Amino acid sequence: MIKINLTLFKLVALLLLSLFTSKANSQKFDINTLRDINLKRDKSLDPTFKFFTNSVVPVTIGAPLVIYAVGYLNKDIDLKRKGIYIGETFLVNAFVTTALKYSVNRARPYVTYAEIDKQTSGGSGSFPSGHTSDAFATATSLSIAFPKWYVIAPSFIWASAVGYSRMDLGVHYPTDVFAGAIIGSGSAYFCYKLNHWMNKKSNKSIFFEENKKEVTTH
Repeated sequence: MIKINLTLFKLVALLLLSLFTSKANSQKFDINTLRDINLKRDKSLDPTFKFFTNSVVPVTIGAPLVIYAVGYLNKDIDLKRKGIYIGETFLVNAFVTTALKYSVNRARPYVTYAEIDKQTSGGSGSFPSGHTSDAFATATSLSIAFPKWYVIAPSFIWASAVGYSRMDLGVHYPTDVFAGAIIGSGSAYFCYKLNHWMNKKSNKSIFFEENKKEVTTH
């Protein structure tokens, strides 16, 4: 059963990648777009884009911890739940992204094309972009948890800057970044719907128990 599931997962991963890169024309468009971004970039902006790239880990880990801590200190159950939800999104996204990276195992652009100027670290497989998926998972979950323009706008501007930085610094193809954005946002929406369903089910069970008590007392 496990082997079947792994095979199906690999097929889904390869199909997802094929939407972008299966055809020679798609691959040509991918690398040509990356060359335009990476080789024609304004190098004076490299420190700025490195800052966005390096901000992903502290923001994605720090956001749920800080929100939960504030909720805990203020005894705000709703805020604590939001912190947990954002943390759940991070974990789900990390699992899906990592699994896809090792299933697809796409080489980094600077490995395949020597002219690509690598300006930051890039470890495991290229598809999808882990930094981008983390950033969009955080931006989307924050926007769902706090649906205010002053949360939504900065969150997605930051996430988009992270995604662009991965191309500008030469470690990801455009399709890696696009897929990362979809996976990150999808993980946040999935966790939101799952929590909504679980809370609804929990409320129903509590309601049922309360009604049962009322019936037995009469």
